[in-house]
Amino acid sequence: MTLLEDIVASTREDLERRKAAVPAGKLPRAPEHERPSLRAALARPGLSIIAEHKRRSPSAGAIREASSVAEIARAYEAGGAAAMSVLTEERNFGGSLEDLREAAAACGLPLLRKDFIVDSYQLHEASSAGASAVLLIVAALPAATLAELHRTARELSLDILVEVHDAGELDVAFAIGAELIGVNNRDLRDFSVDPRRTYALLPLMAPGTIVVSESGIGTAADLAALAAAGADGALIGERLMRTADPAQALRELRGEPPAPTPV
Repeated sequence: MTLLEDIVASTREDLERRKAAVPAGKLPRAPEHERPSLRAALARPGLSIIAEHKRRSPSAGAIREASSVAEIARAYEAGGAAAMSVLTEERNFGGSLEDLREAAAACGLPLLRKDFIVDSYQLHEASSAGASAVLLIVAALPAATLAELHRTARELSLDILVEVHDAGELDVAFAIGAELIGVNNRDLRDFSVDPRRTYALLPLMAPGTIVVSESGIGTAADLAALAAAGADGALIGERLMRTADPAQALRELRGEPPAPTPV
């Protein structure tokens, strides 16, 4: 069993427990105020940064396990992030839906629920917790399920970042009408990272597609190269979560001067 298959299997187990405890019809109502659009944030001129909250991962181990989501969210907003990704998978990444709710209460950024979504129940969870968008991973889903979840997310007014790793998965994404494509430079079968994946797929994108490069991005030079190649955004997590000052780290990545020191 690959790492991805193992995570998807555990996701289904945890999901069944949540569905039994709180049926879909009894999930909390979505916030009355409308969350800002991830698509709009990524469509702005220049390369946009989606800054991620991630406590740990199977590949990196512990990153920042005791982090305050609210503090990180406010730092990301102050540092100029275009959006925030919140990992909500618990067993392997230490996240939760409460993290998403806390981020929604703390900042005005578009929020991406980053998880291994396999069921429409998770889309309703995301909406009720304040997400602007969800991640759908082509490698984790049969094509018919992927298409159904994509349709349901649209009905819930959620933006959808469809994640691919190769040209075959990109074809599947375009077949369901994906307009936001995330190219994960990390192979979810073994968690190896190769930034060349983004550069290989950029020439294959349909006109008008918004492209986000994910994983293995940590310097201003990386961002400049992605922008020159035609990417619209970059998702950065570990680089920011490991620093003592995420806001300043974001400013440096974006080429901005340091914030003034209080007198």
